[in-house]
Amino acid sequence: MAYATTNPYTAEVVKTFADATDEQVQQTLENGHKAFLSWKETPYSTRGEILQKAADLLRQNCDHYAQLLTLEMGKLLSEAKGEVELSAQIIEYYVQNAERLLAPRNLEVTDPAEGKAILVNDPLGIILAIEPWNFPFYQIARILAPQLSAGNVVILKHASNVPQCAAAFEQLMRDAGLPDGCFTNLYATRSQIEMILNNKHVQGVALTGSEAAGAQVAATAAKALKKSTMELGGADAFVVLKDADMEKTVKWAVFGRHWNGGQVCVSSKRMIIEADVYDEFMRQYQEGVAALKAGDPMDSETTLAPLSSQGAADDVKEQIRQAVSHGATAIEVGPKVPEQGAFVQPTILTNVTPDNPAYYWEFFGPVSMILKAKDEAEAIAIANDSPFGLGGSVFTQDEAHGLEVAKQISTGMVFVNHPTMVKADLPFGGVRRSGYGRELLDLGLKEFVNHKLIDVVDIDAPF
Repeated sequence: MAYATTNPYTAEVVKTFADATDEQVQQTLENGHKAFLSWKETPYSTRGEILQKAADLLRQNCDHYAQLLTLEMGKLLSEAKGEVELSAQIIEYYVQNAERLLAPRNLEVTDPAEGKAILVNDPLGIILAIEPWNFPFYQIARILAPQLSAGNVVILKHASNVPQCAAAFEQLMRDAGLPDGCFTNLYATRSQIEMILNNKHVQGVALTGSEAAGAQVAATAAKALKKSTMELGGADAFVVLKDADMEKTVKWAVFGRHWNGGQVCVSSKRMIIEADVYDEFMRQYQEGVAALKAGDPMDSETTLAPLSSQGAADDVKEQIRQAVSHGATAIEVGPKVPEQGAFVQPTILTNVTPDNPAYYWEFFGPVSMILKAKDEAEAIAIANDSPFGLGGSVFTQDEAHGLEVAKQISTGMVFVNHPTMVKADLPFGGVRRSGYGRELLDLGLKEFVNHKLIDVVDIDAPF
């Protein structure tokens, strides 16, 4: 595996990094275990001071970190700054709430002879985090902040195209005062993942990535009897009911599909429109997409970023070709994208039927699949006709009715009148092929703790 920074806009290979050796992996595991034995005894107040310092440093050096994000994976600089801020907010959430959320809980017992039952949350040890390139800092923050707060330590295996982001976050935590071994960035190879998961001090793995990667790592973890959480792909439904405020809905649709270059697991990939408003939605949506400006992601005037690599762009273009070969109609929208950079022309796919394999695919780029539903019931049925189950949204002027429709959509997250969003104080996760487990809030905090029962019973209690 080649760890390298390749600018998606210029295709320049900026810097390369050597893979970790097996000896480095073993040393990292030993260091991590030693650090855990100390870190698990560290008071919440001390953990919080270090994490707060990390959040402060992120904000103080926001421009530096944002430029690094844009350099390595190509996102708009404005979006990169937003990611830095979101990462700081996630860290602060656990500074402010972790101790309360992890506090021992007294259980109500039905029989006094059972004694005093207490549930405590003990850290487990080393957690392996395998993270993707599309949000290089956010993906680290949402696993690192809760696990450090819980008393665990983390080894990071980041995506091979964001090695400087991974190293920068490791340095950030070191600058914040985190003890050595509590968080280590490791340029590990795929073959070393099994070695890591088989180590007795590693207690679990959290992966965000593709279905294929998730299936392989989950199988390895299961064989080693280690817990795993999987945040995988998505093909979020964007359901537009006939009473939706069309102008505002279309603005959210354009944003929901194209932010981060369309490379978001929870972006609005399948737009399901009631027949009564389908033509009007199509007209306004094409106008909105056509107004996007592709160009240098460092330029504040750019509103459509390149994809993360030329290989990623080529893969999306091939998906479009295959969709068309099976009967779909592809409508290219807007001015031609620049030849320089890993761009894909914004494309709308229509006439995609269930017998077309593309109907069930995830398009990780500026490709919008727009589906017509004869009525609300069919719109819900189409939304649920997917192997994925991550997020989704419903647009209607009747919020109470939107809530009822949202309840019928089978995903881990549904939003009314907003595309699926990510925030520091909202849980994240899906069902079916979108994975299992949750991140953020108390749900993510407690994924890798031992929910230990302590029961103090009177020695004279009856048998």
